[in-house]
Amino acid sequence: MLIGPDLLAVWGDPIAHSLSPVLHTAAYRALGLDWRYTRRRVDAASFGAALHGLDASWRGLSLTMPLKTPAFRAARTRDRRAELSGAVNTLLLTDDGPHGFNTDVGGIARDLRTHGLAGVGSARVIGAGATATSAVLALAELGATAVEVAARRVDSAAPLVALGERIGVAVHAVPLDAAGHEPTPLTVAALPGGAQVPDEVADAAAAGGGILYDVVYGQWPTDLARAWQRAGGTAVPGRGMLTEQALLQVRVFVHGDPDTPLPDEPAVLAAMRAAVTGD
Repeated sequence: MLIGPDLLAVWGDPIAHSLSPVLHTAAYRALGLDWRYTRRRVDAASFGAALHGLDASWRGLSLTMPLKTPAFRAARTRDRRAELSGAVNTLLLTDDGPHGFNTDVGGIARDLRTHGLAGVGSARVIGAGATATSAVLALAELGATAVEVAARRVDSAAPLVALGERIGVAVHAVPLDAAGHEPTPLTVAALPGGAQVPDEVADAAAAGGGILYDVVYGQWPTDLARAWQRAGGTAVPGRGMLTEQALLQVRVFVHGDPDTPLPDEPAVLAAMRAAVTGD
């Protein structure tokens, strides 16, 4: 058993809906670690004080909205995915300060591979926020060279266009109601849970064909998922992404590195999946 700090938590606002405590607790039980993982409601204004108030018994934090940007600023070091995205969803707390990681990118990429969606040359992303940024990076890691970003406000996608230039992906922005005008094999919906999309807009997007990969996992089906179902297409929820990014967080908390596998990792991942599905 690892010796040292044994407290972890997920912070955000809202936070009551988070499945992170279920996922992480299952992982640490499978690993034989007597670590405690809880949740705490923390908003952006109180994040700094809350972080500085932690004592040496704390090993790390998972961060959800609206804390990914404050966590990025607070991190002493950041991995490449965090630097590219400008967002940190994982803080490893050490004697020399917090170290930041973005496991959302890897979580999306790993789950897309699970669904046989690696190697797609072009794709569409609906949304232009932090999750859309992680989606563009994940698609790039899987070999995409062209990504259409459909957003309610086209100008909000400007940072994604600039990101594409940095990573060698041709990103172009279109209005949300123009999504689906061009066929695409994969659409990644990166809208917040509960986001409303008018039926005519959702149906037009679904008419572009391909698979819908929607990052939402709680409020299902989404407006977009229903449109894909009406069109006879396939819509995949984001529960797998949630599990995969949590697995990478567990790697960080155990090894300090999201790329170092866990002992008997297939069994750990199976325990995490069972914890959220009830299987």
